[in-house]
Amino acid sequence: MIKFNFVDELNELVRQGALSRLSDEQFIENEINRFLASQRRRDMINGIQYYKGQHDILFRKRTMIGAKGELETVQNLPNNRIIDNQYKKMVNQKTNYLLGQPITFQSNNKEYVKVLKEFFDKRFFRLIKNVGQDSLNCGIGWLFLYYDDFGEFTLKRFRPYEIIPGWKNEEHTTLDYAIRIYEIVDYEGQNEKIVQKVEVYHETGISRFILDGSRLKPDDINKSHEPYFTITNGNKIESFNWLKIPLIPFKYNSEEIPLIKNVKSIQDGLNLIISNFQNNMEEDSRNTILILINYDGENLGEFRKNLSTYGAVKMKTVDGAAGDLKTLQVQVNAQNYKAIIEIFKKAIIENAMGYDAKDDRLGGNANQLNIMSMYSDIDLDANEMETEYQASFDELIYFINLHLANTGMGNFENENLEVIFNRDMLISETDIISNIQKSTGLLSQETLVAQHPWVDDAQLEFERLKAEKLEVDEQYKNAFRSNNDAIVANDMKDVE
Repeated sequence: MIKFNFVDELNELVRQGALSRLSDEQFIENEINRFLASQRRRDMINGIQYYKGQHDILFRKRTMIGAKGELETVQNLPNNRIIDNQYKKMVNQKTNYLLGQPITFQSNNKEYVKVLKEFFDKRFFRLIKNVGQDSLNCGIGWLFLYYDDFGEFTLKRFRPYEIIPGWKNEEHTTLDYAIRIYEIVDYEGQNEKIVQKVEVYHETGISRFILDGSRLKPDDINKSHEPYFTITNGNKIESFNWLKIPLIPFKYNSEEIPLIKNVKSIQDGLNLIISNFQNNMEEDSRNTILILINYDGENLGEFRKNLSTYGAVKMKTVDGAAGDLKTLQVQVNAQNYKAIIEIFKKAIIENAMGYDAKDDRLGGNANQLNIMSMYSDIDLDANEMETEYQASFDELIYFINLHLANTGMGNFENENLEVIFNRDMLISETDIISNIQKSTGLLSQETLVAQHPWVDDAQLEFERLKAEKLEVDEQYKNAFRSNNDAIVANDMKDVE
């Protein structure tokens, strides 16, 4: 059952030049430079930054047309930078919709499901939820499988903007290699130093480098190339590699397009209109245009100072014309801003394919049909994301099955396994329970239990039902036995 590559055999391929491309440092340098300067990576970072609240509005400056007709920065005007982070709301909404509830695993082999629960525990569900956020923010998330220092089978999340995948096919379903570039803090005495590490994952194991400027150098002469794991056999340590690269992609969609690409311009517009409204509210003295006639002062700066300090200005008479101060009021219509803000918010929901929790369809006595209509967009988008995740779980199960077989925990390679994503959807429990009751006798009890809105673990609930039924049957048998014994005892008395 062992499906690993011996390192010695693969090293021979490297010596023969069959895998020399992946040991070519110049090739790796070119891939890194291209990725770091790519729009794809910028989109990933934008997604993460916007999720954290680091929006473009924070770098906004107030400008005006100067004396030479060019834009100049103005420092003495209100410059609010308000963020209404609807993008983060959409990411959290979509992540929790698909991954907020524990994932269910069903198989005819109950022992197999029991073993899998040791891997897919609460820590895993937290991990896969974080990977789901990566998928939405960056278009793709990554899980790396390895054995830790204690020999435990472990999953690790890689940041998407650190990974440069090399795909074997145009569909991006199989990895030929992957390059990871990341930063660590190193210490030289009391001084901190940022070191850029580079790891290349391929069929021969992991090659490690340090990126010095734009050039690569081996990280450690003794550890510049390592197998994926080793096994101690008596006094001998054997090195092994997986047949596949143990790095699994989790895509948001088949094109790996991050959510931020759909809504960034709308989110920026929302931030801008709210900030402008706040600016206008603070520019109270500028909402009124002042018209001066025969002002007794040198310049407008002095006029503004006197008006702010004393609340009065001096006027004079020139050629018989008396001085005067007139105003031209500029109205700020709050209703216009409110209407535009609502348009932006609805546009974000529609383009992100989310749902509006304040939808009018939830008012009054909302039925299941209205609820499903409200969730139609997010449900369609979740279908595509689930399709990608199902394929990723197949890859993950492949490695887990190998681990189970080669550690003597059982051979489950040919077992069928169904991965069920329990979507966190607002439902009309009354309608669903009523439909379940009407389906009794048409569907199996196990299927009906799985569809009940109060059940999280269908298999566990079904086992509880069977246990309760056995208990009731046993109580009935005991009661029948006691009653029968009493009848027999009475008959014996009558005979005596």
